[in-house]
Amino acid sequence: MNLAMMIVSLALVWAAITGNFTALNLLLGAGIGALTALMLRNWFASPRVLLRLKRVISLALLFLWELMVSAVRVAIIVLTPDIKSALRPAIIAFPLSVKSDAEITLLANMITLTPGTLSVDVAEDRSVLYVHVLHLSDRDALIAEIARGFETKIKEVFI
Repeated sequence: MNLAMMIVSLALVWAAITGNFTALNLLLGAGIGALTALMLRNWFASPRVLLRLKRVISLALLFLWELMVSAVRVAIIVLTPDIKSALRPAIIAFPLSVKSDAEITLLANMITLTPGTLSVDVAEDRSVLYVHVLHLSDRDALIAEIARGFETKIKEVFI
């Protein structure tokens, strides 16, 4: 995207956020966009930053997808006439391959924010994350799903 197109886009975003599409407000948005582009031009020019941004967006999209899917699963459980038969609560030990505090915290928070799951604790040696699930049908499948999904994407972001 060239600089002029970026400034126009930022001006339109500014106007959309403020809810005011007057010429003066668009000009103010263009000025703020130009100043921002000028200050961050070297940062955005780096291919590494763009790759990391792509990975962060990919993680956010995965989280939104998992959020929607798990919300539907929980709704189905809640709407089941015999809820006791639909519930299979369990606590699983998820083996961690992420090691830093930031990675573990992000993984635990994403699991907790997803309906039907809750991060309970992290082992002292940071090798295991204990996760409570509302409905456990296959322990190994759940571990594989978390490892292939959230954990892999988090590792990509923190490379």
